[in-house]
Amino acid sequence: MEAPAIVDEVASSPSSAAPDMAARAAAVAAVAARHAGEVDRGARFPSEAFAAARARRLLGIMVPRSLGGEGASLARVADVCYELARACSSTGMIYAMHQVKVACLTRHFGSSRALAAILRRLCAEQLLLASSTTEGKAGGNVRSSEAPIEHQNGRISLDRSATVISYGAAADGVVTTARRAPDAAPSDQVLVAFLKSDYTLTRLQGWNTLGMRGTCSDGYTLRATGTPDQILPEPYEMIHAHTMVPTAHLLWGSVWTGIAASATERAQAFIRQAVRQSGGQAPPGAPQFTRALATLRTLRGMLATALRTYTEAMADPNVLSSLGFQSMITLTKVEASELAVSVVLAAMRVCGLTGYRCDSEFSVERQLRDVLSSPIMINNDRILTNLATSSLMTPIPASLHD
Repeated sequence: MEAPAIVDEVASSPSSAAPDMAARAAAVAAVAARHAGEVDRGARFPSEAFAAARARRLLGIMVPRSLGGEGASLARVADVCYELARACSSTGMIYAMHQVKVACLTRHFGSSRALAAILRRLCAEQLLLASSTTEGKAGGNVRSSEAPIEHQNGRISLDRSATVISYGAAADGVVTTARRAPDAAPSDQVLVAFLKSDYTLTRLQGWNTLGMRGTCSDGYTLRATGTPDQILPEPYEMIHAHTMVPTAHLLWGSVWTGIAASATERAQAFIRQAVRQSGGQAPPGAPQFTRALATLRTLRGMLATALRTYTEAMADPNVLSSLGFQSMITLTKVEASELAVSVVLAAMRVCGLTGYRCDSEFSVERQLRDVLSSPIMINNDRILTNLATSSLMTPIPASLHD
């Protein structure tokens, strides 16, 4: 099944680069698909897929043209995430996490020459950026940091115990949160970009998980040094609300939608084969295909609407900071993850035991294991608990168009 791209649902102006970008993404996805099984079995970084992504210059597409990138819209990047995730969940998620960091840098680097230089190098050398936003006792609370930035002799340093740095060993740089200073509150945070020559990683724990095994999300002690202008000039509180959360939820959602589309595609192929082999009789699970397809359409439509809303609001800080927008974009993550799981479960019911098997051409075992990470990647229960008070203050829409 050739599931339409998410961006097809978004009202965006035509781009002459779009067909070329789609072809480049498809070429990388083909490489990712060939190696997806061994990446999962070996819990290893999808090196072949990212060698292809570098060769086709997909890592810097969101960076402005003035810094060597292509100025791609978030909707176009979401489509690449979707395409890659249909082929290999881990490849799609790594690409999405990288682009979240790129979005933060491009939207908030201000007049920093050091950060502009990092973005130029990223495009020229196709650097891969990792993310470090969780540490120690804070767990998944990304709005709290323990390790502070230290200033001494015109330099900065950071010594951070990071419970997770996805694909940290394979990355060319890391963008990390930190406490602004030793005497700052845990919520008084900054975002800092370091290149590989700026830091060392000491492995603390491994990544032996049910799914998303190729993201290699080990824990590390991160020890980094740099210059003060590697710190993004705006407070992390603003970056978090205006860019980090919206971009993460939309791109992660695109990855989960790609996984769901992959499972639905297998279910469709299973039904077609079963009908051919039985002289036209549909298999028992066939009605579940309609459920899977309908839920996938709902998921794609919801993401497209959220992408459009964010794109239209990007230039308006008041809208981005509003209770209504923050609730919408946060709940987008919850809904996207739950819907994606529902789609894959329905696809497995379509295929029955054939889909449940690990050695079948119609197996959705890997898609199911991977998509089950979505409700706990920033735990949905944590999100819903944090939104409980604000939800009570949100007015109920008066019409279908509010």
